[in-house]
Amino acid sequence: MIKKILVVVLVIITGVSNAQEGTSSPYSFYGIGLQKFKGTVENRSMGGLGILADSIHLNLQNPAAYGELRLTTYTLGANYNGLNLDNAAGDDSYKDNASLDYLAIGIPAGRFGFGFGVLPVSSVGYQTNSFDSDGSENQFFGTGGLNKVFIAAGFKVNENLSVGLDINYNFGNIENKAILRRSEVQFDTREIDNSDLSGVSLSFGVAYKKMLTEKLELTTSFVSTPSFKLASENSIELATIQILANGSELVIESQDLEVENRDLDLPAELKFGAGIGEPKKWFLGAEYTYLNAKDFDNRSFTADNVIYENASQFTIGGYYIPKYNSLTSYLNRIVYRTGLRYEETGLNINGQAINEFGISFGVGLPVGNLFSNANIGFEFGTRGTTDAGLVKEEFFNLSLSLSLNDKWFRKVKFN
Repeated sequence: MIKKILVVVLVIITGVSNAQEGTSSPYSFYGIGLQKFKGTVENRSMGGLGILADSIHLNLQNPAAYGELRLTTYTLGANYNGLNLDNAAGDDSYKDNASLDYLAIGIPAGRFGFGFGVLPVSSVGYQTNSFDSDGSENQFFGTGGLNKVFIAAGFKVNENLSVGLDINYNFGNIENKAILRRSEVQFDTREIDNSDLSGVSLSFGVAYKKMLTEKLELTTSFVSTPSFKLASENSIELATIQILANGSELVIESQDLEVENRDLDLPAELKFGAGIGEPKKWFLGAEYTYLNAKDFDNRSFTADNVIYENASQFTIGGYYIPKYNSLTSYLNRIVYRTGLRYEETGLNINGQAINEFGISFGVGLPVGNLFSNANIGFEFGTRGTTDAGLVKEEFFNLSLSLSLNDKWFRKVKFN
């Protein structure tokens, strides 16, 4: 068992360096980047619904769900994102990228359950340019993001009620680069803003289940994440550069500017939802998320055309299994999922609120023994608007995950 734990820890640590970015959106320039979905492919395929907890899947959105585990569960997920950008002039472009979304493990221990893992919180990844009236060109680049490593515990108080807590260490780096190019000037000017981010956060969760009839079960969920401080160590470098034929940047002269380090108050989040269904057959639920984001600010620079507002998200989704224990039909054991979401991101640019809409569906495919499964999810959606000189994004996500089960603690019997 110790060897298994060491292998999993090694895989998780290796994955940390790959968990950033995963976006090409110009909206990732603002704040700490574009918010990533902090859940599994199973959740994402139901519009992001995070209120379900069972004995063989991890729920990364509510720590109370660890109290439901009955088998040790390993899970990892990856995502491919395709993004089409369009503006009011009718110009469009297509970008794509792939990223590791999460690595985690859950371990049952009687009425307790424990988990740990890593997943991205936000991502920055953009490349844009603009031209001034004098013919000069401004190029903008951004990379990085915020990740978190978490340790979680859940406790099953009784047959109906579970509670949980997770502790997160958030870390990452964001780099914004701007290059000014003038045709009549031999050298170009480059500015690099760099922020190293770190901070600790907590989340509290409650899950409640109750059979209403012989077949129908009510499920409710509540998660609270208090506001926390994220330390941002900032630096700015100004340089005179020459861009060579191969695209590399030759530094002619550079200087570092003094810039204030600061603590960012990341907003508090409340999430609650409820649903009804027949266990191991079907489920339909809805969830509401509120983010107190109006006092949020940028890291080391001020954007005059941007304000932050309180954010919210509405989600509805569910699943259907024809017959989970069918011995004659593999198709009957497949889990079919679908959902949709509408999100007010809280980002307002040039007086325009940046909102998102997404519709998703997916399948859970049984593999091997002990209820392990592979999950495939699809999501189509839009973000932003072409009004006020902004960009509208149409995105497509293809998500893949493995949820593998094992039984670590077995009673050994001797004759």
